Amino acid sequence: MTVQAKITSAAAEAADVLGRLGVDEALWNGGGRPVRSPVTGEVMAHVHDASKAEVDAAIEAAHGAFLAWRNVPAPRRGELVRLLGEELRAAKADLGALVTLEAGKVTSEALGEVQEMIDICDYAVGLSRQLFGLTIATERPDHRMMETWHPLGVVGVISAFNFPVAVWSWNSALAFVCGDACVWKPSEKTPLTALATQALFERACAKFGDAPAGLSSVVIGGREVGEALVDHPKVPLVSATGSTAMGRAVGPRLAQRFARALLELGGNNAAIIAPTADLDLAIRGVAFAAMGTAGQRCTTLRRLFVHESVYDAFVPRLKAAYATVPVGDPRAAGTLVGPLIDQQGFDLMQAALADAKAAGGAVTGGERVDMGEAFYARPALVEIDRQADVVKRETFAPILYVMRYRDLDQAIALQNDVPQGLSSSIFTNDMREAELFISARGSDCGIANVNIGPSGAEIGGAFGGEKETGGGREAGSDSWKAYMRRATNTMNYGSTLPLAQGVKFDV
Repeated sequence: MTVQAKITSAAAEAADVLGRLGVDEALWNGGGRPVRSPVTGEVMAHVHDASKAEVDAAIEAAHGAFLAWRNVPAPRRGELVRLLGEELRAAKADLGALVTLEAGKVTSEALGEVQEMIDICDYAVGLSRQLFGLTIATERPDHRMMETWHPLGVVGVISAFNFPVAVWSWNSALAFVCGDACVWKPSEKTPLTALATQALFERACAKFGDAPAGLSSVVIGGREVGEALVDHPKVPLVSATGSTAMGRAVGPRLAQRFARALLELGGNNAAIIAPTADLDLAIRGVAFAAMGTAGQRCTTLRRLFVHESVYDAFVPRLKAAYATVPVGDPRAAGTLVGPLIDQQGFDLMQAALADAKAAGGAVTGGERVDMGEAFYARPALVEIDRQADVVKRETFAPILYVMRYRDLDQAIALQNDVPQGLSSSIFTNDMREAELFISARGSDCGIANVNIGPSGAEIGGAFGGEKETGGGREAGSDSWKAYMRRATNTMNYGSTLPLAQGVKFDV
């Protein structure tokens, strides 16, 4: 496996980028929370944690902004999002560089994340003229019944380190055109990208001219900041991305006050290599899905079921890809696998590999790559004869469990036999197998792909999953409805008052 050399200081580069993006140095210097780059292990900045009073003040300001913003016509609201998209286009290289420094993504993936932000802005601008309601057939003569959609209020966004800016944009771009305000709690591991994004939003607001103050804000901190956001009565919707454990804590707290939850939680995604699969295509699809982003995507491929008839032809080729994939500094040309986010991520990976060996798995790779204080690891491939407990447990690291299967029904049953239900795929040239896989009898995941891996979703399709993945959906389709409230309206344009269901009440 190729190891790329470590290069320049992450701290110096971050300071330059933050300056170019217009982030006030007071926001990232002098605070009590260190921000460490996974690329080099350096501390790049010290940010300020928000107090509960500051979180409450941000929410109150957002609520005030919402009261004004809801009166702005939706196409005009779309203009602000269009301007945000233009700012993102102009700053794509710098914001992408900051994503690399703070989240450890290789350059192409970091730029791809910013492109997702641009794409969802474009999508939301079009949506600003398509917030449609329905006219509904009514049983009463001289009446019209319809549904209308109204802005909801303040949207709380809690994002994770692995997509430090894209997840905010999936929510906020739609929320803004729907008439809502947003308060964003980024991962405490990746606050700098949030501050940079907020600076770009403020540039867009300046060009827009009359956006209300407080329409978007960033509150930095740990669990207590998230709890303040989740518990506030003026936040009717919280979109939270993170672990299943986080979702178990957030969901009941929101339900207790009858607020809405949009949860994007764990994924333990699988792919099936069928007998008719194009193995060249499958090698590329599996390699990216399993090793890309150092295995730290929600949609990372973690379980692979290979038909016994092609196992011996496919798995050695996959091992060869694992042996040669370049691991190292994600800023270096040619690097495909960057660092794990921190030591905790590395330790969890090693614990899972130890459990896999104890369960009889044969492990290839997985050891630490020496890059100083940072935590780089060779992607690991584990051949195992059954779906042991460790296989059913999501480990946020580049570990791929490989198993044989005999018939498709067995493979689908194994794929579905985990608590999570985010993404899935099958590689096959058999039309019947492909159709079965995406049918009601097939994958139980929110995303089911054919001849591509489970990773790499586009904003045009609704993103999310079932079971312990949380059930939420972001982007695509009618996901905008999560950010609005629906009213049913009945209008009587006659001179009598017929009642529904034939009820009589003559007085």
